[in-house]
Amino acid sequence: MQRSGPAAGASYTLIGAIILLGGLGYMVDMWRGTSPWFLFGGLVLGLIVGFYELAKTIWRS
Repeated sequence: MQRSGPAAGASYTLIGAIILLGGLGYMVDMWRGTSPWFLFGGLVLGLIVGFYELAKTIWRS
C-alpha cells in the first residue's frame, strides 16, 4: 500500500495538469474568441507535463 503512493500522486498530477491547463486554454479562448486553439494547446501541454511527471516517478523507482 505504501509503495503505491508515488504512482497515485503521479496519476493525480497527470489528471490535474490536463484539467488545469485545458481549463486555462478554454478560458483564454473564451476571452480572445480563438476557439479551439488555446484549448487544444492547453490540453497538449497538460499531457506533456503530466506524462513527464509520471515518467519521472516511474523511472525513479
